Amino acid sequence: MKPIQIAGAGPSGLTAAINLAMAGYEVHVYEKRSDAGKRFHGDVQGLENWSEPVNVIEDIGQMNIAVNFDCAPVNELTITNGSADRVSHYPDDQPLCYVVKRGAVPGSLDQGLKEQALAAGVHLHFKQTIALNSADIVATGPISREIFAVDKGIVFHTDHEDAYIFLVNDDAAYKGYSYLLITDGYGCMCTVLFDKFDRLDACYETTEVMMQELFDFDIREPQKVAGVGCFSTQNIYQKGRSLFVGEAAGLQDLMWGFGIRSAITSGYMAADCIINGKDYTTVATEKFAPRQKATVTSRFLWELVRVKNYAVVVADRKTAVPRSALNLGQFYNFSTLNRIIYPVARPFMRKRYPNLRI
Repeated sequence: MKPIQIAGAGPSGLTAAINLAMAGYEVHVYEKRSDAGKRFHGDVQGLENWSEPVNVIEDIGQMNIAVNFDCAPVNELTITNGSADRVSHYPDDQPLCYVVKRGAVPGSLDQGLKEQALAAGVHLHFKQTIALNSADIVATGPISREIFAVDKGIVFHTDHEDAYIFLVNDDAAYKGYSYLLITDGYGCMCTVLFDKFDRLDACYETTEVMMQELFDFDIREPQKVAGVGCFSTQNIYQKGRSLFVGEAAGLQDLMWGFGIRSAITSGYMAADCIINGKDYTTVATEKFAPRQKATVTSRFLWELVRVKNYAVVVADRKTAVPRSALNLGQFYNFSTLNRIIYPVARPFMRKRYPNLRI
């Protein structure tokens, strides 16, 4: 078997590397940064558990990925539009998502995957690159010309109890959302914008004011974090010999900007296709195309409910609403209704995001 070369040491690239090495391949991963996760700075992100019927931890376990990184379940989400009278709680009997740390820091998803790759015999080459057309797998992250969302915030230490807060308010996050995640004394507060990126600084300042007024938490040793998201429904999964995975293939969620689960899944699928001689474009298209289209429709519908700062999705204070009422999974299901709406939503979103391949 010829050695496999992978460009990029993010979740998709390392997942592919782990599976190929476990199958007996000699695998070399080239990463332009000095370590796995260096793109991030301790950011806290969500590994979503609502987009598939199978629990995500079980799912990635079937992809030979162990949980050797910090991974806290979110069993209750608090959602508000910034009004003290509009704070809802969405409890559930299984996690809505799992929060994971990103970066070249202890306990992060990135460092956990790096350890697993090294244990499997993968050769990691940091601060090195290869020509993309010579890579068997391209896992180089976001495509800069196809950015649809940006985020800015801080990570910090706090004495506040665990909290998982979702804020929908256009002054705090234009057409997007802000979040406050606190687990075991470690917090992350960010604003995510889906338009008017020049408002990013002002939106973050508003986010911090609103969160502090509503939840009164202390902040120690804050460090800045930031990120972007890219997306496509006209995904290119292969060019020549190279298979594209994760954000390099445009695999992210236009609705909320989630992408870790898709990244891991696509990395596993690319490795499986190499190992078993399958056509990756066919397999990936079948898996991801319906979800990508569904999130176009969902983003279109979400922007229609922005009236009165999303009051329609935020109930009265102290109201506990079951997950079925929130039904996050519907945003990722290309249902009959979504198929009907998609021909209307697609041109609308193409106009909104002229640089995206939708």
